[in-house]
Amino acid sequence: MQTQKGKTWEVLDIELAKQGELNVKLAEKCMRSLMILRERFTKEKPFEGLRIAMCLHVTKETAVLVETLVAGGATVGITSCNPLSTQDDVAAYLALRPGINCWAYKGETIEDYYRYIGYVIGIRPHITIDDGCDLVTEIHLKHKELIEDIIGGCEETTAGINRLKNMVKDGALNYPVIAVNDNKTKHLVDNYYGTGQSTIDGIIRATNTLIAGKTFVVGGYGSCGKGVALRAKGMGANVIVTEVDPFRALQAKYDGFLVMPMKKAAPLGDIFLSVTGNRDIVTLEHAKLMKSGAMLANSGHFDCEVDVSGIREFATKVVRVRPWMEECYLPSGRSVYILGEGRLINLAAGEGHPSEIMSTSFCGQALACEYLVKNKGQLKNEMITLPEELDIQIAKIQLKSMGVEIDELSEKQIQYMSKWKEGTKLEDEEEN
Repeated sequence: MQTQKGKTWEVLDIELAKQGELNVKLAEKCMRSLMILRERFTKEKPFEGLRIAMCLHVTKETAVLVETLVAGGATVGITSCNPLSTQDDVAAYLALRPGINCWAYKGETIEDYYRYIGYVIGIRPHITIDDGCDLVTEIHLKHKELIEDIIGGCEETTAGINRLKNMVKDGALNYPVIAVNDNKTKHLVDNYYGTGQSTIDGIIRATNTLIAGKTFVVGGYGSCGKGVALRAKGMGANVIVTEVDPFRALQAKYDGFLVMPMKKAAPLGDIFLSVTGNRDIVTLEHAKLMKSGAMLANSGHFDCEVDVSGIREFATKVVRVRPWMEECYLPSGRSVYILGEGRLINLAAGEGHPSEIMSTSFCGQALACEYLVKNKGQLKNEMITLPEELDIQIAKIQLKSMGVEIDELSEKQIQYMSKWKEGTKLEDEEEN
């Protein structure tokens, strides 16, 4: 694909910058909690003189985070964490903004994808912000000489957390990384409500299909899978959940969903959505069992959850019937549809999570970066959790931005919760 280049950027079309600005300004109006942090960062400059490398989905919401960090004094280099998730107008807008280097376009080749990560690493970062761990992995495998200057990093998603855990287990992680995905505000809000809504939105945009009356198979019942199952049910689908975790399977059953192995669900489903962070959830063998017209989609970070290449190779013919919908004709005479090329359907065919949702998540990223700076040299080279008081702060900022007030514990309640001798009272001991 023909791109346009500058000294510190490469995007599809720099003329899209004006439209990108309009979209970013729209997002700012919806991301009030992050804008509250921006006001403080503008005054305090916690990132003065620091360089931050980012490998995130290049969306209008991410742009608000980028400019919040720049307002705090940082220089930022950003590229996409997924070849199909970039919003080209936003990339063009970021490319022309002061203090920002941007290399990204929607539909990147794998070669360009890793070349751009290399460019971002080339700013010699002090902090990394990653979604999927490709940035951290590239630094550790190919640019170890930069690690001594890196204060720490942040990881946004489950798939990246899994990779980081394996790095820690192998003794390969050489700087501290905050697991932002483990924030309560992240998995209770972003994963549950964000993934739930944006996944359904992406499937509908890709296909224009009706959800009501369909049998909707959700592979995985973590916080993301729960959100998708709830939204599909709310739109009238009959939901089947597949799981390997007995606790999650039990919860899915008690939540009112059918639970069974994918092999048994395969002949029943109309729409299949995998969201596990693992590979081979929907395989060629499953596809062979499916009814004609079944749709296969993914909301996990990497494109290995649905065996796209195996199904394509087995098919006698593959036809792109819509921009994000391929029909694969099988030797049996049936056909199945692959949506979004097996990549994140909510970002390939849609625009990702709503701005309000990402405001909460990106407050976590921003505060995690600040925490790394304040604790420079004091953290171990391992995956760490953002302190609970900062997670609580995020929730409070988000509530404040929504005009919501909540109760506070009284001194008497606080004292009661700290005691252990008080229990069931006799009648004459009851307080008046």
